Amino acid sequence: MKISCLRSDLVTALSNVSRAVSTKAAIPALEGVLIKAYGSSLNVSGYNLEIGITTDIEATVNQEGEIVLSARLLLDIVRRLPEEIVKIETDDRMVTYINCGNVDYQIVGMPSVEYPDLPSFQQTDSIKVNAKVLREMIRQTVYAVSDNNSKPIYMGSLFEVSDGMLRIVAIDGFRMAIRSENVDSESNTTFIVPGKTQLEVLKLLTEDEEDAEIIVGQRHITFKINSYRVISRLIEGTFLDYRTTIPAGNKTELVINTRQMIDSVERMSLLNSERIQSPVRCKFNENDVRLSCASAVGRANDVISVPVIGETVEIGFNNRYMLEALKNTDTDEVRMILNGPVAPIVIKPVKGDQFLSIVVPVRLANEG
Repeated sequence: MKISCLRSDLVTALSNVSRAVSTKAAIPALEGVLIKAYGSSLNVSGYNLEIGITTDIEATVNQEGEIVLSARLLLDIVRRLPEEIVKIETDDRMVTYINCGNVDYQIVGMPSVEYPDLPSFQQTDSIKVNAKVLREMIRQTVYAVSDNNSKPIYMGSLFEVSDGMLRIVAIDGFRMAIRSENVDSESNTTFIVPGKTQLEVLKLLTEDEEDAEIIVGQRHITFKINSYRVISRLIEGTFLDYRTTIPAGNKTELVINTRQMIDSVERMSLLNSERIQSPVRCKFNENDVRLSCASAVGRANDVISVPVIGETVEIGFNNRYMLEALKNTDTDEVRMILNGPVAPIVIKPVKGDQFLSIVVPVRLANEG
């Protein structure tokens, strides 16, 4: 293999692809990136047997070939090269020569046959979504994905496509996040995408108005984002019928300034730490919301003046769960709906149903 390319292109590709590289792997090749030179492109891939990321960059290819190089070492080298044009050449002994200006490196690679093949699968469906919209949809739901290995089905989000609507649903047993958006698709399908995969996709999605493509198979999925492809297994199993968990009533309802509520909950949160976890107590009265928190280090109180419709209710909640729900709404005001002290708290937009968040309350000590 003998190629030359722009250092900036190679650094960007290696930085993104390396996130799918194993740091400690039983197969040494998995700690490397697979580099393939062909035509006028350099293909760079990382794969940890769960997630694969691959991309092509422009290159002058004088001799085609393939090799596996240490991801960490190669990225460190290329980041520190002094000029923009990088030349890479390999010989029959798998020694790789890297030249840039007056700098030369020789590093030992591995044959590409030692690198596991990235999954290939038969496409069963394909959905195109505006990249910016998909980024917001994932960001506003992935926080509610479970990290509990005992229920692996909830370590991913349900992607549901029907009637020209894409809906992403994440549940971890303590909260739920739903985000909906119209898409130009006649598909009718559901699949469960691991949370880790979504986080990698999120890092590649930009403000572009370009479309990202989601290619679905029986057991695998590919996200095509500009020149990148993220390939992942899907989670198999039956997801909760989330619609049955959404409270139907609205005994207490209010529209509240999102920033004001976030600031108040954050003030209460100052009394909590990793060791000390006390619920935030919240009382919804006719004309205000009164928040308080008592822990081993002290007590805090706050009042937000806001009209409340319906019954007075006092409820407790985990401060982190409430903050994550509020911070991912991206709206100036939210509608909060309650159905008593032990029913889930529902957070929705003031108008429409683009998002819905649910926070399960914490039973307060004086409730017996």
